[in-house]
Amino acid sequence: MIRYFPNNDWLALLKDEFSKDYLIALNTYLNKHPFFPAKEALFKAFELCTFSNCKVVILGQDPYHDVAQAQGLAFSVPHLFKLPPSLQNIFKELELEYGQKRTDGDLSNWAQQGVLLLNAHLSVAPHQALSHKDLGWEHFTDKVIQDLSDKKEQLVFLLWGNSAQAKLRLIDHHKHLVIKTPHPSPLSAYRGFLGSNQFKLTNLHLVKNQYAAIDWFK
Repeated sequence: MIRYFPNNDWLALLKDEFSKDYLIALNTYLNKHPFFPAKEALFKAFELCTFSNCKVVILGQDPYHDVAQAQGLAFSVPHLFKLPPSLQNIFKELELEYGQKRTDGDLSNWAQQGVLLLNAHLSVAPHQALSHKDLGWEHFTDKVIQDLSDKKEQLVFLLWGNSAQAKLRLIDHHKHLVIKTPHPSPLSAYRGFLGSNQFKLTNLHLVKNQYAAIDWFK
């Protein structure tokens, strides 16, 4: 599994995880079962958003579970791909805040600007949401969140849904801005995701702390 991990500044922080029992067992399981995204894209979020460049974390639950949707970036789909309902609601919130529409579901440009698009669980069985939630990924993503909280300053953590908000215990609220909302899925988006103003609040915090704002429409 480690051969698919990018050789950048994340590697020094996370390479020891790959020799731990939970990740060895997870790798064995993935070698025997179909899953999304493709192995080559499992760690795409870490490839496009380096540790040093990271200033925002968007944390979701698990990858999209239909064919060709998941690309290793939470909530993102390939260019020109039909927008899943959760992503439609993300863009609806952006339009509420900025009065501007985004239609391209490929969020690679967010990642390249320093947004870590991370799911609590990095793989999923085809057509079975949250099917890999008990395989050990939570230990890996706990380590990611803990390192970001401990080693960086004034990040923004956007925690969407219960799986994401389970990471609250790992984040130093005195150092970072944490915005938690319901998941943007149609089942919960109207319970506080829509109308949260979180994208503007994120940029206000970044600019206040001498980071460049995110261009959500780039």
